[in-house]
Amino acid sequence: MEKPLLGRRIVITRAREQAGELSRLLKGYGAYVVELPTIKIVPPESWYPADKAIGNLEAYHWIIFTSRNGVKFFLRRLKLKKRRLKEFRSLRFCAIGPRTAQEIENAGVKVDLVPDQYCAEALVQRLGIEELEGRRILLARAKRARDLLPRELRKLGAVVDVIEVYQAIMPTISKSELERIFKGDRIDLITFTSSSTVNHFFQMYEERVGLKPPLAGVAIAAIGPITADTLRGYGITPDIMPQSFTIQALTKAIVDYVTGTTSG
Repeated sequence: MEKPLLGRRIVITRAREQAGELSRLLKGYGAYVVELPTIKIVPPESWYPADKAIGNLEAYHWIIFTSRNGVKFFLRRLKLKKRRLKEFRSLRFCAIGPRTAQEIENAGVKVDLVPDQYCAEALVQRLGIEELEGRRILLARAKRARDLLPRELRKLGAVVDVIEVYQAIMPTISKSELERIFKGDRIDLITFTSSSTVNHFFQMYEERVGLKPPLAGVAIAAIGPITADTLRGYGITPDIMPQSFTIQALTKAIVDYVTGTTSG
């Protein structure tokens, strides 16, 4: 295997338990990977809204998952309540992204809808083909997420309940650790895979070090347009963004950028 990233130091800001795939792919191309988790995935502050929805799951026509984390935490809670997705034969399942869909299908149920583009806008457009007037939709997601999806689905006549099944918090990291990463050997590139990784990265550095992160000359990779927009809010224009919003596509886009190849 060619090593086009040999000698490149690349920072991954994903949660530690989710960094494995991106780290492995980048290392496979020769990169030296520095893991700097800026988010930590934990249960919600309260399970009450989710438990209430689970107790009335038969009343919903659709359930939407926007991430693998949402599926995992929802299924754990469902199991704790001694219930399984297979029980709800009339419930239709929707997932943003193939990995999220696979997580649902691992529970033994068929996913009915995955939009072509892995974002809320594409999902709204695709669901708009369905008859949603009066339909009850359960949206299981993170504590902090965009309001676009529930807002637009309500405009289409759906009754939408949003439940928090996990939250992304900022992990503890010391000033010395941050300084070691950024004041040691040169960083060539930083990857961001969600708006939370962006927000926490800047907040973490400024709170711990008291300065803005030293990003001059550092290439910035964003997994998709929402993450890219969040970066622009900090005055950073991403150098790299794949056309498909997956870890594999992000890796390819990084390789293409480094080698000067046009990413398709």
